[in-house]
Amino acid sequence: MKATLLAAAAAIALAGCTGDPTPSPRPACPTQAPTSTSAQATLADAGFATITMAGAVEGEFVIELYGDEAPITTANFVELARCGFYDGINFHRVLAGFVIQAGDPGTRGRTGDFSGIGRGGAGYEYEIEPPADGLGYDQYSVAMANDTRTNDSQFFVSLVDLNDGLERLYTIFGGVVSGTDVVDAIATVPVLDPRLGIPAVPVTIASIVISETGGPEESPGS
Repeated sequence: MKATLLAAAAAIALAGCTGDPTPSPRPACPTQAPTSTSAQATLADAGFATITMAGAVEGEFVIELYGDEAPITTANFVELARCGFYDGINFHRVLAGFVIQAGDPGTRGRTGDFSGIGRGGAGYEYEIEPPADGLGYDQYSVAMANDTRTNDSQFFVSLVDLNDGLERLYTIFGGVVSGTDVVDAIATVPVLDPRLGIPAVPVTIASIVISETGGPEESPGS
């Protein structure tokens, strides 16, 4: 009996050594915006964000992050991405020829129009960082939506050059460097009302992965 137990224990130990590694737990989501000091640490290995889509549009697109140009905004986006805040959130605004927008946690698991759509956030706000010199609302630029006073969790991707149409009130923190066809596909999904741009079918962020490398060396804004 003892030999049998020892053999079973050895088999369990061996299985533990050879099995798939235990995934690292996600960090807790932030409850306040990063400071200038903590942002530096957050951005040390955060050069790109790979957004994987599900639902009406599948595939992925990659954003080069502009941590040097907008450190607080970029670090906040990175922290929210790493904790899984954006996972399962839908693009709730799709305006062909203008922008696609996401980041409202109220859209998670909900489709179509509903009361309060587009008003949700991370539970805290932070100061808007003016767009850095040399960056503009070019096609496929990525910026934070805001209430003209503060930033939150919602972001948008410009579908066309909007430099003549937008005031410089929105923090630019990245640009799409690959997967623009996926962005374009999101822009063509059917919407309930073209004035509001609420998709008729879910356009869901499955995950966002932050990495140090993963795209071209040159920044679109450099």
